[in-house]
Formats: sequence, C-alpha cells, structure tokens
Amino acid sequence: MTLTFAPTMAAAQAALAAVRPGFYARSRNSLDGAATRLSPYITHGFLTLPEVLAAVVAREPLDVQHRFVFELGWREYFQHVWQQRGEAIFESLHPGLLPDAAYSDSLPADLLNASTGVPVIDTAVRTLYATGHLHNHARMWLASYVVHIRKCHWRAGAEWLYGHLLDGDLASNHLSWQWVAGTGSSKPYLFNADNVARFAPAEWHSPGTVLDTSYDALEQIARDAQADVPAQAPRRRRDDGIDEPERFATPPPGLAPALSAPNAQAVRGRDVWLVHPWALGDVPADLAPNTLCVAAFIAQTHAEHAWSVARWNFVATRMAELASVHWFGSAAELATALSAARSVQTLASAHLGDHLSPQLGCRPVARLFPAVATRCDSFSRWWSRATRQMRKVSDLPGLNLTPADPAATLQPQRNTSS
Repeated sequence: MTLTFAPTMAAAQAALAAVRPGFYARSRNSLDGAATRLSPYITHGFLTLPEVLAAVVAREPLDVQHRFVFELGWREYFQHVWQQRGEAIFESLHPGLLPDAAYSDSLPADLLNASTGVPVIDTAVRTLYATGHLHNHARMWLASYVVHIRKCHWRAGAEWLYGHLLDGDLASNHLSWQWVAGTGSSKPYLFNADNVARFAPAEWHSPGTVLDTSYDALEQIARDAQADVPAQAPRRRRDDGIDEPERFATPPPGLAPALSAPNAQAVRGRDVWLVHPWALGDVPADLAPNTLCVAAFIAQTHAEHAWSVARWNFVATRMAELASVHWFGSAAELATALSAARSVQTLASAHLGDHLSPQLGCRPVARLFPAVATRCDSFSRWWSRATRQMRKVSDLPGLNLTPADPAATLQPQRNTSS
C-alpha cells in the first residue's frame, strides 16, 4: 500500500508549515476543509504539541481560546483521563443508552467489507483502508452508525478503527468512541443524512437510507435494543465489497528493516537511546557522545492492540532512519538485553504501560497545558482549569517561546471561529 503520510520528519514539517488556523477554524467540520494532517506525526512523536503550536503562532497570532488551540487541548485532555482512569478507559466509564450486554462484541461483515449500502459508511471504510486515516467528522459518523444503528459495542469498533489508523492513539480513539456512545459523555452523538450532505462531498451523501430521517427517529432506534433497521437502498451486492486488510499482532511478512530478538551483546557497555513507536522524533541533541540508538517493538503492546501492515510500515520506516539496531521481543527479553547497557534513556509513553523497566531513564513527553491534578470527567471542566488565568498563547507553560521568536511577543486576537 502506498502511504498517504510519508514517515519522515520532512513530511511532518511540511504538514506543519501548511497549517492555517483561521481556515481550519472556519472549515474543520467539512471533509474537504482544512484538516491539518498532523495527527500521525503527533501520535508517533515526530512532533510535540508545544512544537506544533509554537510553529503555528510564529506565523499567525492566536488567542488561547482559538479553535485550533482548543483542539490541541482535546488531545491532552484525553491523556489526562487516561492518566486518571488507567485501564478503566477500555471499559464503559458509565452506562450508555442500553446495557453493555445489548451490544454485539463483533462487527458485522458488511461493515468490515464496506458493503452496508449506506454510502457515508462504505466510503468511510474504504477511505480508512486505503489511507490509514479518516477526517474526524467521518470517524464520528462511523462510530455513531456502528454503536447506535448496528448495536455493536463501542469497544469492538474502537479496537477495529485503532488497528487501521496511522494516528491511532488509545486515549483519543477509545475515549472518542465512548463520547459518541454516550458512555463517556452526557448524551450520545447521532447524525443523519442531512448532516452528511452539509459537510461531505456528493459521493458520501446517503438519501434513502436508515440515516435519512429525523434525529428523534434516530434516537428511538438508538434506545431500542430490538430496533428493526430497514434494508438500505440501494443495497450493494456482497461481491461489491472489499476485504478488510489484515491486522497483525506480530511483525507482518516483508517488514523492513528486519527485526531481531533483543540481544545484550549489541548494547553491552553502551549508552542507549531507545526508540519505540511513540518516540519517533529526532534523537535528542544532549545525549552522551556515541550513544547507540536502538529501535524496539514490545510484543505485549501489539498483542493487546494489533496494527495494519500500513501502520507497521509507517513506524518501521522511520525507525530505520533513527536507529541501527532493530528489535521485536517481549518486555522481559528487552529488559534483559538492555541491562547490559551502561545507561538507557527513552521517551515516556502511556502506550507502553508498565512494560518498560522502571530502571530506564524515561524523559517526560512535552506538555502544552499545565497538569491538572484533580480528575476532570468533562472536557469543559478540564479546559477551565488548564487555561485558568491565561489570556495569551504565550502564557501556556509548555510553549517555551524564546525572546528571539516572533511568537514571544504575541498579542491576543479575536477568535476567528466566532
């Protein structure tokens, strides 16, 4: 598969240079609007949120309440919830419209094969498989259809989508599905054919389908565990569908570079910088001279959440640029091999869970907003606390603007999304 996102720092920087926050604020809900295309690079650590915002405000002054800053806040909010709730984010945070048992634990074949007969859904699935990416609005439509129309548990949909997305972040993805399902929000997210027609190109429009009705009717369907969803018109034949690309819990055949088992001899007595799938940024400049870069996939993280071939290739290609040693193995094998090194440093990531040894030197991920110690179960509460007493973007403690940077003298401007 040809990747639509090149796994290079040059591609990440080009996407960053193309961001226009004013246009983004005005058109971000449209599928042909100003999506930033930054998410795979942020998820996998090419870019940090402070780096993203500093680059953008150097070109265009922003108020801290600007829609672009607000959307960056959602990513840190989801990390806040993950930190506060831990493994609980993989279960329903509170009851939704129906008991969990009312939903199927598996996804229907016509959904997986993009043959539901609902154009917005089939086009979304085909786009996901072809590109490893979906506009956020399309993700919401897809999740709402899966949960509220087809009565599939949000977790089944979240794991499926996560496995195919190049930018799949466990917190952002799973908690967004819970937001749509109503198990992580005050009400479920519903959409209809009119909403699709307003924000999507013609090939996505879905007249004459189950979605071509009122929101009241859709809510009745969502609340009825026995709802008889009508056949779609037009209904695609089964052979018009496509096969779901396989997801792999271990390195897929043909992955380059080739991965070996962790080997203590390769790192014995060396200072090591450990590159993992969420630490694909440039190697820190302050490492000791002759530090060896070692790239590693930890088996447990992929056994729990399998990836598409496209995502394996995206990460492995960047790893080949950064490191000369490439491993795949269990956390125990990795810890044993790294114990022979003189020192080991890496970038912390919640995706690694407890699989990395506590003896490793883990550098914290650069934060944009101040840490909120109190658990916030809504974004609005977290946002209020995180941005309290802030008026300018330059007030954000994670931004670290230098006096030489033109963004250091930013003044607030009116939110262009208003």
